Amino acid sequence: MRVTKRTNIAFRVLMFCGVHADRLVTKAEIAERCNTSESHLAQVINRLAQLGYLHTQRGRAGGIMLARPMAEIDVGGVFRHLEAQAPLAECFADVDNTCPLVSACRLRDAMAGAAEAFYGHLDRMTLDDLICENVALADILNPPRCAKRA
Repeated sequence: MRVTKRTNIAFRVLMFCGVHADRLVTKAEIAERCNTSESHLAQVINRLAQLGYLHTQRGRAGGIMLARPMAEIDVGGVFRHLEAQAPLAECFADVDNTCPLVSACRLRDAMAGAAEAFYGHLDRMTLDDLICENVALADILNPPRCAKRA
């Protein structure tokens, strides 16, 4: 199973917002610290806001923040919301499925079970589990401090 770039970026955004839960963050900050373009971020942020994971505020003093507590954002749910459109294999697609084995294929059922196990494992984790006491993550997502000049 391969995670799409959109989902990968979405988790960077959610983790960044979680580390900075005490304030609004900007798209530019996220782009810089998470090594992604602002144009990709805009699409992902819009989708996460539509799904109720982010609150966005426009304007000069605007920004982005989590729309709910980190303990209420389950990782599996986010994956399901973002990956639902991407079929696991051709035989899972509603359109463009040309596989002649679909009616007799046991591999499809095996893959469906494996995907459900994958999501089931992620369902037991929250954004809080990814961030809480993760000092290394906080170090990466916080901008470097300037040294004081004498």
